[in-house]
Amino acid sequence: MTLRRPASLRGRLAFLALFTTAGWMIVLTVGFNVFLGARLRAEANDLLHTRAAAVSATVGTSPAGTLTVRDPRDDSALDTGTWIYQGRRAIERPRAPAAVQARADALAGTGARFGGLDEPAGTRFYALPIMDGRHQAGTAVVAVSTDPYRRMARLALAGSAGLALLILAGVQVVTRTVIGRALDPVAQMSAQAAEWSEHETDHRFGTARRPTELAALAGNLNELLDRLAAALRHERQLSAELSHELRTPLARISAETELLLSRPRGAAERRTAYEAIAAGAAQMGDILETLLTTARAGVTGSAGRCDVGGLVQRLAEEARTADPAGPAVRVRQAGDDVVADAPEEIVERILTPILGNALRYAADQVTFTVRAEHGVRISVSDDGPGVPADLATALFDPGRRGDPDDGHDGAGLGLALARRLARAAGGDVVLARPAWDTTFEIRLPPA
Repeated sequence: MTLRRPASLRGRLAFLALFTTAGWMIVLTVGFNVFLGARLRAEANDLLHTRAAAVSATVGTSPAGTLTVRDPRDDSALDTGTWIYQGRRAIERPRAPAAVQARADALAGTGARFGGLDEPAGTRFYALPIMDGRHQAGTAVVAVSTDPYRRMARLALAGSAGLALLILAGVQVVTRTVIGRALDPVAQMSAQAAEWSEHETDHRFGTARRPTELAALAGNLNELLDRLAAALRHERQLSAELSHELRTPLARISAETELLLSRPRGAAERRTAYEAIAAGAAQMGDILETLLTTARAGVTGSAGRCDVGGLVQRLAEEARTADPAGPAVRVRQAGDDVVADAPEEIVERILTPILGNALRYAADQVTFTVRAEHGVRISVSDDGPGVPADLATALFDPGRRGDPDDGHDGAGLGLALARRLARAAGGDVVLARPAWDTTFEIRLPPA
């Protein structure tokens, strides 16, 4: 039969306390009974030694060398269990069973010695030489029954075992009560944290005075709730960013689809519309893959490289093609082969919202400046009205827009996404010049 460890922490601690207490009680009980047995043996030996000395005092030697016994006034105590031998011959012999007589006879003529506790009939013996000068004239053998000592030892063993069981029962009750009261606040805090994590992630454990361990637990639970709240904010932000980034290609697909359905179109027009729809769908797929990959694992410098000059040239050409009548897009590059330590699709997702804002507010032109200076620097400047002073400090907050009534269907998430992607790649996006000739600077690690 094996003991099964309880599943709950309260049960385990109570079991451990009970097991430890039981071990100590066994050690103490065994030790007490061993000590008691030794003391009882010592008392029996002392009694035998005293009686033997008293008996030997009543024995004398005649001039002929014969032992004589002087009877005291009350010799009933001495006659019980007392043998006196001269040589091997008994001159005093009490009434006793044959086995006891045989054991007493075996001790005649020996030196001082004790018999064992397991002698016949539960009797312990002691032999004391009777000396006549330097000559042993005889032997006094005394015996005492060990039954009273054994009964006392058995009673002590039963009593100590019963007391140990009572103590164990008391320890179990007290331990479970104390441990239960100690763990109740932990269970309450755990249940509270679970409830907050489902419904009220902004709640936290306050600064109320608690024991050191509970204060540490409250701090850890607060940190856990903070991380959970951050994860929920991240999910909401990711959903908003996906919506923001997918809005443009989805609008293009919707527009082309409405045009296809609005009137009959020739084969060339249908082919052009199909290609535009396919391009929009592919762009949506790229956007989804980029944002979801970034959300799952983050962006590291070892994820890929980007030829920044080539990417900026392509974005500028696409902007010119999309709106030939719009602001001119120019590219300036200091030096050749400016390569960033980040995937091209990530750098494109960083630049796209910044270029879109510049094209929206520029009066005549937008300028890209690419240079390798303390890493990779990409500046996007426009000659628009600039960023209002009250908006400059919160420009990168999700949901902030310069003019909500400007007719633009954006959600104010483009710059926030650009900065988050840049920082995930080991760089940053900053507003280098908010006034006239507004300039955003994208900083990326070099390859």
